[in-house]
Amino acid sequence: MNRYNPSEIEKKWQKIWEEKGVFTTKDSGKKKAYVLEMFPYPSGRIHMGHVRNYTIGDAIARILKMKGFNVLHPIGWDAFGLPAENAAIKEGIHPARWTMENINTMKKQLKMLGFSYDWKREIATCDPSYYKWNQWIFLKMLERGIAYRKTAPVNWCPHDETVLANEQVIEGKCWRCGTEVIQKEIPSWFLKITAYAERLLEGLKLLEGKWPQRVIVQQRNWIGKSEGAVIKFPTEIADIEVFTTRADTVFGATFLVLAPEHPLTPRLAKLGGKSEEFKSFIQRVSSTSKKERTTKKEGMFLGVYALNPATGKKIPIWSADYVLYEYGTGAIMAVPAHDQRDWEFANKYGLKAIPVVLPSNGDWNFEKGAYEGEGVLINSNNFNGIESTQARKKIVRWLAEKGLAEFKTTYRLRDWNISRQRYWGTPIPVIYCDSCGIVPVPENKLPVILPTDVKFTGRGNPLESSSEFVKTLCPRCGKTALRETDTMDTFFDSSWYFLRYCDPTNEVQPFSKEEVSYWMPVDIYIGGIEHAVLHLLYARFFHKFLKDLGLVEDEEPFSSLLTQGMVLKRWVSIGKLLDFLNLTEESDIKELEEKLLKVQEG
Repeated sequence: MNRYNPSEIEKKWQKIWEEKGVFTTKDSGKKKAYVLEMFPYPSGRIHMGHVRNYTIGDAIARILKMKGFNVLHPIGWDAFGLPAENAAIKEGIHPARWTMENINTMKKQLKMLGFSYDWKREIATCDPSYYKWNQWIFLKMLERGIAYRKTAPVNWCPHDETVLANEQVIEGKCWRCGTEVIQKEIPSWFLKITAYAERLLEGLKLLEGKWPQRVIVQQRNWIGKSEGAVIKFPTEIADIEVFTTRADTVFGATFLVLAPEHPLTPRLAKLGGKSEEFKSFIQRVSSTSKKERTTKKEGMFLGVYALNPATGKKIPIWSADYVLYEYGTGAIMAVPAHDQRDWEFANKYGLKAIPVVLPSNGDWNFEKGAYEGEGVLINSNNFNGIESTQARKKIVRWLAEKGLAEFKTTYRLRDWNISRQRYWGTPIPVIYCDSCGIVPVPENKLPVILPTDVKFTGRGNPLESSSEFVKTLCPRCGKTALRETDTMDTFFDSSWYFLRYCDPTNEVQPFSKEEVSYWMPVDIYIGGIEHAVLHLLYARFFHKFLKDLGLVEDEEPFSSLLTQGMVLKRWVSIGKLLDFLNLTEESDIKELEEKLLKVQEG
């Protein structure tokens, strides 16, 4: 050849590859290698972000295949989501049609690029044969108390008119559209990811040296384990429980602050004759984002008092926007001398500050700000002169003898709200019956299929417009009942898809344990670091739950993680990345490094 003709040469070889099934995964006695890139959302066209990600995975998969490994390198589509619904509203095209047209276009583009995918394992999360198993997993979670429904303050995106999980609120804004998020109280379905908080933390130890340290740190911080104590502050109507890691400062607690959403707040406001003022206050707070709430520090005195359990003195009870109900107990003991936020709030409203910890050199100007470090106790009765680290335990034990405190470990992590007031998602398989209450859809009636007779107006939940879908019969008593119209957060779909690739055509179970025990865990997973506390955390949670069901054997789903945004220079440690392959010979590492560098350099 005098000239390379891509349209001729590439089509020729791609046809040969397809006819011979070169990249089709076959049963073999070889050592396996599961190479996976995070699957794409079918937005319409492949972009360079996709190409960069998938080229890295393709290079690795091809090299491992040439090395003699039995390689699983699948592809699919994260196909549910809000953009499809927005297209239906704007363009008048059904989300299913919009999605499938995009899949067909992107599939052709990926095939033109010649990636070594096993297309026989292709999945799409909007296919009922896939989301049937979303619903099955949900029912298993419901059986075990991991899925539950409650009315609670939720993150609400006014633009998309839907609930967001905590992990989907970025700096007070919706992760998808950037609109300021507000708080709204509605009934929603939650997954008890908090039940797995300690295992999620422990599992990170297994990933040290295999995952980017930045991702591990982000997950550890998001889970946010804190060891401290719950201290009770008695009031006329109930004890207010406060979680604190600084029990040594309790003698300096000069007021309490409750989140406006705390269930005791309206009762205390009524007792203090402040009901009307509180209604206006909570209305203002509910229309502001979390970010604004933590910076504005607006509050109101509820007109009532609590007893400081350490001093026995009455201290005022306030409600303030900077205290969030979903963190801790939704109430704090305010110690202005030793917490800067409390210091700023106290200064704004003329509240007292009592220093109870001094730095070892005794030098601190409390008029300029709070001292938040360790030191020696003062103004703390019998605990004066004790080091603060020691005083914490002594004070909790002393209060515990009176029934006013106990040691406790808490987590920043909160349960995952999966309810979305949208059409293009997995229907939550639940029925509401006036006689029987909440009734799970029987497994033999799955999948609950999305209806087609819906109206896309851009307001409210389209599923509510389908009377054929909403009205049904109770599977227990046979009376007329109503279906749940919320659909699942799309991160539910992507929390286990890597397992379905192992057995994508199974009609009787989500996947065969035998297939999964051979292929899992994923040996190298490639994708964006922006999913550090979204997809990656949720996938780890699902995997642990499925292990509890006896469906998988491994504690962690992804052995090694490569976040492609970090592949910039020659520092890539191929030896570390491919420890799972035992490719320690210098020639192997050098060859693989050279090939990857060529990919990186374009």
